[in-house]
Amino acid sequence: MFTGIIQSKGNIKEIFSSRGGARLKINTNALDLSDSKVGDSIAVDGVCLTVTQLTGDGFTADVSNETLACTTFSGLKQKQEVNLEKSLRANQGIDGHLVSGHVDGIGRVSSVEKDGDSVRIQIEAQNDIVRYIAKKGSICINGVSLTVNSVAKNIFDVNIVPHTLSATTLADLSLKSNVNLEIDQIARYVERLLSQNKE
Repeated sequence: MFTGIIQSKGNIKEIFSSRGGARLKINTNALDLSDSKVGDSIAVDGVCLTVTQLTGDGFTADVSNETLACTTFSGLKQKQEVNLEKSLRANQGIDGHLVSGHVDGIGRVSSVEKDGDSVRIQIEAQNDIVRYIAKKGSICINGVSLTVNSVAKNIFDVNIVPHTLSATTLADLSLKSNVNLEIDQIARYVERLLSQNKE
């Protein structure tokens, strides 16, 4: 589990592709891995990856073909910056919202506009994802926990404050950028409960 509060920006050092998927070597920069070990989970742009090796300046992780197909990872490039968050510890507070690191789908940026000191971003998502997105609800975009401003048809928008812009890679988003989306888990549970009551 994660919180959607990014702990550091890292970058893709190397990408090794194979028929079975890919292996990523990731520089973690300021992220402290002194308490991390092989087998731990680290969210990379919102995707939960398992550490297969600690490299001193970062870690390596394997990515399946399924993950490549369901996330923006198929378009990863060497030196690209990514958002990083270590998994939630039992004694850690939750400042964002509970995030699983299991991406529900890919969204596409349809608008980027200045809004005072913040930036307002509109994102187009598939109908099977938008149905779970609610005004003032939570959404995870590239691993970042954000609050939804509004939803209209298959487009929703969020405001990104200056601190989040500087602490994450969201400042790099532009028109037609693809992003990883994870919906609020509570929405899924509510739908499941309601569907059971109808049976």
